[in-house]
Amino acid sequence: MAVVTFSRQLGSAGTWIARQVAQSLGYRFLDRQLAYAAASRVGAPEMALEQIDELRLLQLAPTANAYAAYMEALRTLVREAAAQGEVVIVGKGGQAILRGLPNVLHILVIAPLDVRIQRVTEEKQVTRAGAERLVDASDRRRASFLRVQHGVDWMDPRLYSLVINTGLIKPIAAVHLVLDAVHSLETDISQGRQ
Repeated sequence: MAVVTFSRQLGSAGTWIARQVAQSLGYRFLDRQLAYAAASRVGAPEMALEQIDELRLLQLAPTANAYAAYMEALRTLVREAAAQGEVVIVGKGGQAILRGLPNVLHILVIAPLDVRIQRVTEEKQVTRAGAERLVDASDRRRASFLRVQHGVDWMDPRLYSLVINTGLIKPIAAVHLVLDAVHSLETDISQGRQ
């Protein structure tokens, strides 16, 4: 029972790739539901909003205690999902929380800055300057989250089983790369080579 975590840069098509992988494998797909479930578990719904507000437009400021409880609930939920297997987990520090587990593939999806900005401009229907701000804010927030909550560098390739650059590899080809890696891992698991 394999588990796949995805970390991705905004505009890299990483979430789309993760969704396609989950669908192709018949795996559960967990993304923002984890933030909502963790916030619900600790009785702090504002935490879910705070986690998805990448630009800080809502200016939410949860207490340190609420944030710590939320993070512990999030870590627990990620571990519980992984224990059940057959799941694709997008973001939430999955590559750090599940680091070192033999049945887990960690995928990082990146793309050149200009490609990312162009994709965000088209997807979100914003100006180029707006897309640049979104990409920059997302990168800073994700890097900070991994550094503060898990003590790791988000872009450290040693955290990942596979790093895919969608500026060079089409997203559909990336889906096939990940599927091949999952099938290989599942074969190893079934043959006791893990």
